[in-house]
Formats: sequence, C-alpha cells, structure tokens
Amino acid sequence: MSDWKHRLADDGVDLNWVRRQLGALQIETPSWGYANTGTRFGKFLQASAALTLEHKIQDASEVHRLTGIAPRMAVHVLWDFPEGFDPHVGELAEQHGLKIGAINPNLFQDQLYKLGSFANPDPAIRKRAVRHCLASIEIGEQVGSSHLSLWLADGTNYPGQDDLVRRKRFIAEALAEVTLAMPDTMTLLLEYKPFEPGFYHTDVSEWGAAALFCRAAGDRAKVLVDTGHHLPGTNVEHIVAILLDEALLGGFHFNDRKYADDDLTAGSINPYQLFLIFEQIATARAGGIDAPIAYMIDQSHNVKPKLEAMVQSVTNIQELYAKALLVNRQKLHAAQGAGDIVAAEETLRRAFFADTTPLLEEVREQMGVPVDPLDSLRRSGIVEKRAAQRKADQSAQAGFA
Repeated sequence: MSDWKHRLADDGVDLNWVRRQLGALQIETPSWGYANTGTRFGKFLQASAALTLEHKIQDASEVHRLTGIAPRMAVHVLWDFPEGFDPHVGELAEQHGLKIGAINPNLFQDQLYKLGSFANPDPAIRKRAVRHCLASIEIGEQVGSSHLSLWLADGTNYPGQDDLVRRKRFIAEALAEVTLAMPDTMTLLLEYKPFEPGFYHTDVSEWGAAALFCRAAGDRAKVLVDTGHHLPGTNVEHIVAILLDEALLGGFHFNDRKYADDDLTAGSINPYQLFLIFEQIATARAGGIDAPIAYMIDQSHNVKPKLEAMVQSVTNIQELYAKALLVNRQKLHAAQGAGDIVAAEETLRRAFFADTTPLLEEVREQMGVPVDPLDSLRRSGIVEKRAAQRKADQSAQAGFA
C-alpha cells in the first residue's frame, strides 16, 4: 500500500467509499461559458471562442474528454436557439459524446420584461413568460433533460413602484403552472440573487424566499444555490445544510466572486468556502441522505481562455469535493459532542490541506482520462487549432475567403 493510502487509512478514511463518491460526481458545463460574452462595460473577443452551438458542443465535449466528469452541457433557450429550437441538437450532442443538460429559459432580456416577468403587473406579459417556460419544458422533453433551471430578474428599483405581496403571489401562481406542466422526470431549479437588476428589492432575493416558493410549488421544485449570489459574509454552507435537511436543495451554479457577482473560476477566490459546502454534502451522504443534486457551472470568462478556465473549474470542484470526502467524521463528531472546538476545526483543516493529487490521479487513470487535464489541454494545442479554424469559418461566412 502506498504512503498516501496508509495516511488516509490512519485518518480513518474509507477509501472505497471515497472512490465511489468521486466516481458518481458529474458536473455540467454551460454553453454560454464557451462563447464570447462580456460585462456591462464591454466585451473582449477571443479567437477560439465558440461562434455556433456546434462549436459550444465541441468545446464542452473536449472538457468532458479531458476530465471524464462533465458529460452534459446546459443550454440557454434564447442564446442557443435565437431562431427557434433545433430538434437535432440532442443528436449533435450525442455525436460528440455529450448530452444536453439543464434548460435555461430567458425571462429578462426582452423589452416587455422591463417591469418583470412572472411578477409583471400586466397579465398578458405574465402569461407570455409562462408560455416561454412551457416551451422550454417541451425542449427539455425532446432532448431528455432532467432540469428546468430558472432565474428571475424580477424586482423593483424604487419604493412604491409596485405591490410587493401581489408580486409574490403572481410568482407563486406562475411557478405552480410551470411545475404542473413538467413531466415526472424533470425538476425545476429556482435560483435566487440578492440584487441586480432590481436595486430596491428583488422578488427572489435569498434562499428563504426561494424555499417558500419551492414548497408552495410542490416536490419537483427545488432551490438552486449559486455560490456567487450572496451578500458579503453570508454563510453559504449553513444555507446548504438547512436546504439539505429540509429536502429542498436541488443544485448548484458554481463560480466564485470577490464581492458581488459570479463570473470567476470556481475555487479561485475562496476555496475553503467551497470545501465547507462540500463537507456538508459529504456528511449528508455519509449519513445516508442520498438527495439528487445537480452540479453545474455558471461562468463566462472574459479574460481567461475559455476552455482552460472551464477545465480549471471542473478540476477545482473535483479536488475540493475530494478533500471534503477525506474528513474523519467519527473524529469530528466526537470533538463536536465533547465541545472540543479546536479538535473539530483541526479535523476539517487536516482534510482541506491534504494533498489529493495521488488520489485524483488514480481516479483519473481508472476513468481513462489525463491525470492532469489542464496540462494535457495546454500541451495539445487544441485551443490554437480551434482559433485558426473558427477564424477561417467566420471569414468564409462573411465572404472574405
């Protein structure tokens, strides 16, 4: 037995259980994370960025080939199907070894949503927003998706702008209609965000509001935790623990942020927080709670190379999950029961600072993927090849070739 396996055994780690948990981990990547996007201030173009939906599928497929744990790509109904849904998209994904993941409706870009979508004071606009979600459900059924991932930008900018309770009731009514239309195989994931674009109030501003809406909508509505959608100082792992215990946690959008929003590489700013989130999940798993959780990335890098940033995020998440699985829970629970604060904290710190490289290399070898996915990507030259090819394709489409 190698030294690292001896050390884990000495720490009371069931390595077979850890391997099973790591083997079950799947992380969905977002189509929009491969395309040129920007902030409200501008957009910085990348030569290798995806120009078409097929390009996005190619890039998501490459991330899965390198990591072995990213078999699905989330799609955005407006951004990916601006001229209507392509019924062959599922087949195209399968040709590249992928499946289509969460379906993301868009209820925030059209001009009619200036005053909201589900909460809009105009009943005709509310009906249109619901119809868009029903059409998104149909797309999900055609491609075999299990999730409808919903973020509402609804809110107000000024006191007195609208009746806050009436808006709450409108949203509850719309969510009930949408969840009722979903097949039994689909779950609605409701995301929350404390502010932006509404700067006076946001209708689904925090996890408690999302939980109330989901409870009212029924068992197939769950809360989606975006790790960047919290005010500074929020204890996200506490939120995760409560949602798990209440059977209301449906999934995550992984990213990171220094202050207010969420387009940074997962684990790049506060890896300890992400470790603590996973520790709550690992503790629940060890305790027999086997709630299905959708792990998704929601990032769109503007200055980092997109493929490299996505591989970084997937492997960062995998590493931090592995660290959380290494916690000696028997020792932790004993220290907690005895009120030994230092021993409890040190038990977590020991797992967080553990070198998981040998474990992950073993897992990746067994999966038949590169032991160092990022290094493999950088050595392959595929980013440069795709940049050249996509530049040629774009020139040909514009009549310059």
